[in-house]
Amino acid sequence: MHASLPLAGGDVGASAKPVSDVTTRRKRHAALVRITHWLTTIAFFALLISGGEIVLSHPRFYWGESGNVNMRPWLNLHLPSSRGTVPTGYGYVLEDENGWSRYLHFQAAWLAVLTGLLYVLWGVWRGHFRRNLFPDSADLSPKRLGDSLIKHLRFERPGRDEAWSYNVLQRISYLLVIFVLFPLMIWTGLAMSFGFTAAFPWAVKLLGGQQTARSLHFIVTGLLVVFVLIHIVMVFVAGFRTRMRAMITGATITGATITGATSTGATITRRATPPTE
Repeated sequence: MHASLPLAGGDVGASAKPVSDVTTRRKRHAALVRITHWLTTIAFFALLISGGEIVLSHPRFYWGESGNVNMRPWLNLHLPSSRGTVPTGYGYVLEDENGWSRYLHFQAAWLAVLTGLLYVLWGVWRGHFRRNLFPDSADLSPKRLGDSLIKHLRFERPGRDEAWSYNVLQRISYLLVIFVLFPLMIWTGLAMSFGFTAAFPWAVKLLGGQQTARSLHFIVTGLLVVFVLIHIVMVFVAGFRTRMRAMITGATITGATITGATSTGATITRRATPPTE
């Protein structure tokens, strides 16, 4: 886009020479990153909705191998249940929706697993993790980490350079989600399957039992929900339209340098900032 902009007061703009392009377009996300991002988003919310319905069949959590209404749970959600055998204190029983919810949960889990596997294999092959996610040793210093944390707590808008890369807290959180939370979510989910544990009993024994697996599954889900909420908030802080455009089209548009000349021959340079989005 070309335009003639006033760079100083008075009638200087009338005699100023045309300025350079005020916006620059640069590739931000690869196509596979964008595709797997949105597929994972769909799978996660499908898992969250169906998983919530499954929890309502017994909204209590235990440690160990077994758990029932005659045992004291470590966590009672105090929600109405879809099973009449679960004493909740409410005077009614919810409609049992375990049929479609378990089916959707199973299908969405496969979508999440296959999408995640594709993303990890591609990331290793193309050096995506090494180049874009693994932080430099200097970034892990207490000062750098503290400065980044303070900026996030103050909801400061990221600087121009951060439009092209992730900051250190983003890198650490993404790595934890990709290589710790999601694998643990898959493991604990499989450990609750009687068919899977019959073939691989060690999978549930290492966790300490099926009820422990269920509890860990719930805890990891909570951590992922917190991550998603913070992620959404930071997208709005950083600029919703800019970040959404980057994750849909793959490109980021930012301001460029504006250079103009006044009628007296003086050259004025101004840095155009990206619009607040």
